[in-house]
Amino acid sequence: MIQLLTPQYWKDYELLDCGDFEKLERFGNVILIRPEPQAVWVKTLPENEWTKLHHIRFKGRSATSGEWIKKDLKTPDRWHISYSNSNISIKFRLALTSFKHLGIFPEQAVNWDYISECIAKFKTPEPKILNLFAYTGGASLAAKAAGADTTHVDSIKQVVTWANENQDISDLKNIRWVVEDALKFVKRELKRGKKYNGIILDPPAYGHGPNGEKWKLEDNIQEMMKDVVQLLEADEHFLILNTYSLGFSSVIVENLILSSFPQAENLECGELYLQAKAGSKLPLGVFGKFCKLID
Repeated sequence: MIQLLTPQYWKDYELLDCGDFEKLERFGNVILIRPEPQAVWVKTLPENEWTKLHHIRFKGRSATSGEWIKKDLKTPDRWHISYSNSNISIKFRLALTSFKHLGIFPEQAVNWDYISECIAKFKTPEPKILNLFAYTGGASLAAKAAGADTTHVDSIKQVVTWANENQDISDLKNIRWVVEDALKFVKRELKRGKKYNGIILDPPAYGHGPNGEKWKLEDNIQEMMKDVVQLLEADEHFLILNTYSLGFSSVIVENLILSSFPQAENLECGELYLQAKAGSKLPLGVFGKFCKLID
């Protein structure tokens, strides 16, 4: 059965409206307008309401970069927001980047909840968790805050530094930081005989490793999945595969998981979305996940 999931516990984030290839979002006390290629329908709120509500708007110079236009120059370039559920409480530093990103993907809170819930149910003390393509570390923070021994892998040094800042402001410590190509890291861990109780993968459609390694989702994901599942502890584990690619469906993700790990228990597949206050649902990626617990 295909599931549609949206975050339930956000207080510092809210999608106010989306449409006409844009989204109107509140992060803490700051309201922004950003491009959104998935929002192909018309806006629910009138344009003058968007103009009145927002503090900052992203104006693209090209398909990959642009600049932020502030209504008030006193609006900060950086600020903090928090996220919590019944198991964890974590914080993030947000920043206005030239790539329209802020350092967080709010829909991923669904996966943070799953991570913390699985770890809370594990009987393994301080389970080992591996976060691949880990960006600024939302999943790493969730795992660490839930009590796991956590390894964070990303190929870009600057975002790993950003993740480390998020660890500090979340009052956490001892996440293992690794700047490396994810596929190379996995293959080396296999040779070392390492095992993990939980693995999170959120691969981009395209990417590059620190030494020029090329990543293309449809070309490399099957190899990655076949290697990654060999790192799972047999008795107690979870795995999350999350993708944001216009060409990938939840059925593809389900097939990838089952072809690599046919013994997956409690498999769930579906689509993540954000519910706009104005009414629309904004789709933001597909997922597959499974969790095995000791009886």
